[in-house]
Amino acid sequence: MRLALQLGYWGAGPIPDAPELVAAAEDSGFDAVFTAESWGSDAYTPLAWWGAQTRRVRLGTAVAQVSARPPTSLAMAALTLDHLSGGRHIIGLGVSGPQVVEGWYGQPFGKPLARTREYVRVVREVLAREGRVTSDGEHYPLPYPGNRPGATGLGKPLKSITHPLRADIPIWLGAEGPRNVAQTAEIADGWLAVFFSLGLAEQYNAWLDEGFARPGARRSRADFEIAANAQVVITDDVGAAVERYRPSTALYVGGMGAKEKNFHADLYRRMGYGDAVDEIGRLFQAGRKAEALAAVPDEMVRETMIVGTLDEVKDQVAQWEAAGVTMLMVTARDVGTIRQLGELALAQ
Repeated sequence: MRLALQLGYWGAGPIPDAPELVAAAEDSGFDAVFTAESWGSDAYTPLAWWGAQTRRVRLGTAVAQVSARPPTSLAMAALTLDHLSGGRHIIGLGVSGPQVVEGWYGQPFGKPLARTREYVRVVREVLAREGRVTSDGEHYPLPYPGNRPGATGLGKPLKSITHPLRADIPIWLGAEGPRNVAQTAEIADGWLAVFFSLGLAEQYNAWLDEGFARPGARRSRADFEIAANAQVVITDDVGAAVERYRPSTALYVGGMGAKEKNFHADLYRRMGYGDAVDEIGRLFQAGRKAEALAAVPDEMVRETMIVGTLDEVKDQVAQWEAAGVTMLMVTARDVGTIRQLGELALAQ
């Protein structure tokens, strides 16, 4: 099992001690470092800034939001960072949800699977640099059609001025639902599992196998990476660790999506927490955040955590690996935990 440090996105300010965390991850044998974005800090700037002090770890976005950049712009950022890092970039993409896409980016959310497929195809075409980039797709037409409102009709196909260091920078996709996970296995190089649950491992693997079996699938399970996000806490006080992450669970289930469409909430319903999800969402939407937190069951928080003594954590990591996870993306925020996890990985 490879380890990665998931720095995520910022809150009100930068992540405290991020350079020290990144240095500890690289020194401890971690395979990769990831950043993310929501509607505040972006994914690429911190990744390049902190990544400039690294020499070995891979540098990934988990995730860069599809609606934040046209696919050609994302490809420009990716090939730039790949050059600067000596070929260590991982492109991690996700569609986010309608609340963010329409409320923050001012774009329609419709047809997220088709948009993702088209987006990935354009990115790969830019990186391949085999010719001028064109697309007759519904979502990202290139050149922009001259008969559309506001168009000049002067657009022409272009090819990247800069030659990519790698034409096949790996693309991993964040996905939660059955159709999205299956498509990820079909068109991507890896799956970013935002909330992984051992209880759903059999379902996950069935969805992935459906994608691998499709005609023209890019990968097989043998060369496909499954990176699962997890809060990993080595402690004798499991209760305190649960309390620390209860607000995060409540936020994603109750506040990180619209009442009518929240993919995180849907995933927790699949885990068997439907009644709790409904109550948390109701309270969160009513502005009763303290009550929403109190409505989150302990076992719901622990569902996506790895927590306990060092030996207990070791056993849980082995269970996730047996379920198909190839990389554990940990959200550790202290150097001591990172070093302990590195030693644990080396001991296995």
